[in-house]
Amino acid sequence: MKSKTIATSLLLALGSLFYSSIASSAVDADAAQALAKKEGCLKCHGIDKPKEAKSFKEIASKLKGKDADAKLLEHLTTGPKVKLQDGSEEDHKMLKTKDKAEIDNLIAWLRAQAK
Repeated sequence: MKSKTIATSLLLALGSLFYSSIASSAVDADAAQALAKKEGCLKCHGIDKPKEAKSFKEIASKLKGKDADAKLLEHLTTGPKVKLQDGSEEDHKMLKTKDKAEIDNLIAWLRAQAK
C-alpha cells in the first residue's frame, strides 16, 4: 500500500511539473502581434504571405529545429544585413524593446508560425 501511495504521489508531482511548464511557456499571441506592429515588423513581413521580406511562416519553417530561439534573438537584436524579396539588401531593424519577456514571447510566437 505504501509503495502505491508513493507512486501515486510521484505521478501527481510529475503531472504538476509538466502542466506548469506548459502553462508558463504559453505564447501570448495578441501581445506578440502588438509588439511586432509597434516595432514595425509588419511593415516588411506578413504573417502568412511575404511583403518586402519573407513571411513569418517562411522564416519559422526555415528555422524549425535549428536553434531557432538563438538565431531569432540574434537577428532581432543585432541588425544584420538582410536580403529583401526584390534582391536588395539592407540592415535589419533592431528591436527597441529591451524587455526580455516581451522578446521571448515574440520569438515563441514567431516559432509557432511554422506549419
